[in-house]
Amino acid sequence: MNSLLEQIKKRRIALKLKQHDMMLRVGISRQQYQRLESKGNPRLDTLELVAKGLKSELLLIPQEKLNAVLAVLADDTLLQSGSSTGTQTKPSKTGREQSDPLADDPWQGLLGENE
Repeated sequence: MNSLLEQIKKRRIALKLKQHDMMLRVGISRQQYQRLESKGNPRLDTLELVAKGLKSELLLIPQEKLNAVLAVLADDTLLQSGSSTGTQTKPSKTGREQSDPLADDPWQGLLGENE
């Protein structure tokens, strides 16, 4: 798995942001941000600011759940890239795509409701 610093850099590039742009989004200088991406050992509050500037969240994932989380993220990426409307779809056994009800309501069934 990529290091956290590599993930930060990839996310910044994916958002088409330059290191200088992070100064405006996060409030740290380009030099500070450059040092963070290259070899930094940032404080937690700095990481939280950077994550917010990159429209991301920092999460602590238990190792025993890591593969499940990565699988969900990979599946979500595939679903989003295959849909131009923003509605997530899944291919059915017949080859046709079906709407994913969790994409419309991710909280569905969380409390044991039958809706």
